[in-house]
Amino acid sequence: MTTARLVAPLDGGHLSIADVAYVAYHPEGAPGLDPAARERMLASRAVVDRAVATDRVAYGVTTGFGRFSDVAIADPDRGQLQVNLIESHSAGVGEPLPAPVARAMVLLRANALAKGFSGARPVLVERLLDLLTHDIVPEIPRFGSVGASGDLAPLSHLALVLTGRGFATWRGERMTGADALARAGLTPVVLGAKEGLALINGTQMMTAYAALVVAQARTLLDWADLAAALTVDVLRGIPAAFDERVAAIRPHPGHAVTARHLREALEGSRLTTRPGELRVQDAYSLRCIPQIHGASRDALSHIAEVVEREINSATDNPLIFAEDDGVVSAGNFHGQPVALALDYLAIALAELADVSERRIERMVNPALSGLPPFLVRQGGLNSGLMLAQYTAAALVSQNKVLAHPASVDSIPTSANQEDHVSMGSVAAVKAHDVLRNVTWVIAAELICGAQAAELVGPDRLGQGTRTAYDWVRLRVAPWDRDRVLSPDLERVAADLLEPT
Repeated sequence: MTTARLVAPLDGGHLSIADVAYVAYHPEGAPGLDPAARERMLASRAVVDRAVATDRVAYGVTTGFGRFSDVAIADPDRGQLQVNLIESHSAGVGEPLPAPVARAMVLLRANALAKGFSGARPVLVERLLDLLTHDIVPEIPRFGSVGASGDLAPLSHLALVLTGRGFATWRGERMTGADALARAGLTPVVLGAKEGLALINGTQMMTAYAALVVAQARTLLDWADLAAALTVDVLRGIPAAFDERVAAIRPHPGHAVTARHLREALEGSRLTTRPGELRVQDAYSLRCIPQIHGASRDALSHIAEVVEREINSATDNPLIFAEDDGVVSAGNFHGQPVALALDYLAIALAELADVSERRIERMVNPALSGLPPFLVRQGGLNSGLMLAQYTAAALVSQNKVLAHPASVDSIPTSANQEDHVSMGSVAAVKAHDVLRNVTWVIAAELICGAQAAELVGPDRLGQGTRTAYDWVRLRVAPWDRDRVLSPDLERVAADLLEPT
């Protein structure tokens, strides 16, 4: 049973990536609404109510949207305007987003509204949090956002469920949004002026992906270091390259962290060698692990800062400033900060797989390893782990395509009113796919490393590398003769990123 993790009440300013990841996988741990945030929301809502009462020109409140921003909407139609907005913008296609991503979107939209600059009533945040605690997951298609006027289509599909439309799963069963709310004892929200717009104008799809990929990437980076250490050990590498003095005179923080991980994992090894004992220096994929993995670590640190700023930002339009009745049309919905970070994230993760595949090749190639071909006895009758490198190579090649930046593209929308878009949602989906591919490659390296250890003697491994070997052996048997490799790869990869 999972121990409940305390997530502080939502106030729009203090949600962490770890909080988002926890609630995405443990929705019963969703927080409530902070009382001070409730008061801010009520104050901003009062500004909207006054704008409606005085027929003040305010985008999305008394006007249409996008190209129709100059079209005045009469008072009797303003409620229908919000309903029409949600329905017309629910234009997504493709398979539904993974449930953790959809839950993260719900939490992030609630947090953005809780900042109190959207003019939405507190009931919207409360009902969004109800979706989480009652295990209602909106069905949100994967494609349809260009990441500029917010993730409009994905958030519209989320909002449909809140209003008793669309589709959702309740306790894993697919049904209409209306039925899901009814099963949970909830009533649909009736939207007031601006509230449809407040629900869909934001970057919560791309940011949900970003938060979850960053959270998992932090774990995967540690595994990448440990897998690399195991490879160094079984190939009788030279740990002198990981000397802390080397990191000190090129002081990139990630380099120092990875070098320390390698030293700790290799402590006590009876396999590693001194310079000149077998060779003077190792190939780059071994010798430069701290520099390569460390660069990805530093990239991840920067990306995490961007993401944590974004998950605690007001990304609506217009923004409501209660202190002076301000209604300001601006561009906080534009996804460019997150889009660039997600493209960088895909590149940083792809490099982990790139160098991992090179280490796999060094293990399975007898000309480079000094070990039996493809790490199996009775080669010829058995092909051993030959295809582990093929699979890794295929995934690395796909990552090279996925690492092409989405944020350099822009296709104008809304009759050229929205004439520059971020494509952040495209970057988000790509980064998620790259993470999945990298996880399979690291799994392949761990399996090959454990098998190589069978050939050189697991009792000779270092303290940390022996732990890695034992972890693999709990999941995968030694390769004594050929068998189907896919289940082994899937089993190890799944456990590498098991949510906690």
